[in-house]
Amino acid sequence: MSEHILAGARILVVEDEYLLADDLCEALRNAGADVIGPAASVEDATALIGRGGKLDAAVLDINLRGEMVFPVADALRANGIPFAFATGYDESVLPDRFTAVPRIEKPFKGSKLAALLAPMLVSGSGYP
Repeated sequence: MSEHILAGARILVVEDEYLLADDLCEALRNAGADVIGPAASVEDATALIGRGGKLDAAVLDINLRGEMVFPVADALRANGIPFAFATGYDESVLPDRFTAVPRIEKPFKGSKLAALLAPMLVSGSGYP
């Protein structure tokens, strides 16, 4: 991807599958993002959020080794950080409070992910 539509954005990646995390991080870096993580567990992701460093957005896998990522999503929302779910699950697994959150289905192209995240950075909201 030659266009850096996420230039300078600090994006948290929460993904427990190594190869998927690597692909996700590479796609974000190719779009110009500064990748934070990847975090492979709810505990690790929550710790990264709690450190207080600037985060512009996040991409969350829903299922992290059998643990649902929703506490991370709650922490991001509480801190005003927009996020999207990158998952193979359909929206029926989402609690009602997250049904408006953007979701990208795996497998996906990096350009599609960057295009999903870019408007969040402008508006400051992952919830259209």
